[in-house]
Amino acid sequence: MKEWLLALAVSLFLPLRSSAATPHAAASSPDSVTHVAGSGFRLVSNASGTLNFRLYATVRYLNENGLDDHYTDSFGQTKPVNTLHDIQVNKVIFYFYGWLLNPKLRYLTYAWTTNSSQGLSAQVVVAGNVEYAFSDRATLGFGINSLPGTRSTAGTFPMWLAVDNRVIADEFFRPSYSTGLWMKGTLARQFRYQLMVANNLSQLGVDAGQLDNDLSTFSGDLWWTGANDFGKGFGDFDRHERMATRIGVHYTNSDEDRQSQPGTEAPDNTQIRLSDGNIVFIPGLFGPGISVEKIAYHMAAVDGGVKWHGLALGGEAYFRRLDNLRGPGVGTLSFDHMNDQGLSWYASGMAIPSTLELYLRGSKVFGERGDPWDARVGGSWFLWKNQTIRWHNEVIVLSHSPVGALSLPYVVGGNGVVFNSNFEINF
Repeated sequence: MKEWLLALAVSLFLPLRSSAATPHAAASSPDSVTHVAGSGFRLVSNASGTLNFRLYATVRYLNENGLDDHYTDSFGQTKPVNTLHDIQVNKVIFYFYGWLLNPKLRYLTYAWTTNSSQGLSAQVVVAGNVEYAFSDRATLGFGINSLPGTRSTAGTFPMWLAVDNRVIADEFFRPSYSTGLWMKGTLARQFRYQLMVANNLSQLGVDAGQLDNDLSTFSGDLWWTGANDFGKGFGDFDRHERMATRIGVHYTNSDEDRQSQPGTEAPDNTQIRLSDGNIVFIPGLFGPGISVEKIAYHMAAVDGGVKWHGLALGGEAYFRRLDNLRGPGVGTLSFDHMNDQGLSWYASGMAIPSTLELYLRGSKVFGERGDPWDARVGGSWFLWKNQTIRWHNEVIVLSHSPVGALSLPYVVGGNGVVFNSNFEINF
């Protein structure tokens, strides 16, 4: 009996070992190291075009219990801070992309949901865009795209140090996604550009009837990289053996009105806020009978970075001016413009090549209504030595955050310590 059981065990085990050792099985096994994060896989390919699919998803644990339960703004008003302590499927995006009829005619469609914002405006977004590449120097596109006003909105998502969240200065100054027309390309071997004309700073949660008829939103960037390819991400996961450098400049201009601003909890929301967290369009904010209905937004940013041997160091400076205020009682104000500046920085290193990345990052806003800041320490474990799947943890120290949303690991007025842990898939 014992001999029979031993023979059965051996007969079950040996085929598994032998099949795994065959050249055919080895060739068909997925190679997680060589898979390019965010490339997905091809569903259809023929003479008429291609159809590809990719998945982005995050699961988040968030603990904001270390924050104060209230804050006082620059006008002396005390407001509650609604903290979170939960687990959420924070974001899921299905991408379908490829080319149609001509490889130069490219399309992108996606369905995007942020479950932490369930039931709120623009919690589910179905959108996309189309581009035609005339040459390396000029690709024309139209549809929904991010305005390239800072480095984080210029095509770097989701290759960030943290999972799907920015430092508070970047979140405070940046534009967002809107429908428009753009041109991008390579001016010279190491110079690239993107120019975009759009409906407003952020169209998520804003319908066509809420938009004004000015079409006055413009955003553009120009960046230079050295002889060595800098890559899209912030850290040096790819381990540059030779130093790689980058310098970029960005500019955004928009005439905004109160009605065309997205809801405060809209996914990837951007609002024009004062540095104390107040939205500039709140009626009576600047005094009884005073209501800002329209305002001109001008924002410039300069970023730079270096990468070498798994180490990365970089930062960005922001300059924003709000002027041309219009609305009831605005003429009685003692000022006609508001200026705010800010800085952000990061330093990261691959503690274990292709496996463990550690970083420090932070930012500060130098504002007319307060000087908030944040500092962070975190790390990512790449489970299959690839940027496709990672487990990320971060501790955030906040000082009177001027920005926040349910989809972000911080809230308006947040002052204290936050911890978040994220599992991310970027297939």
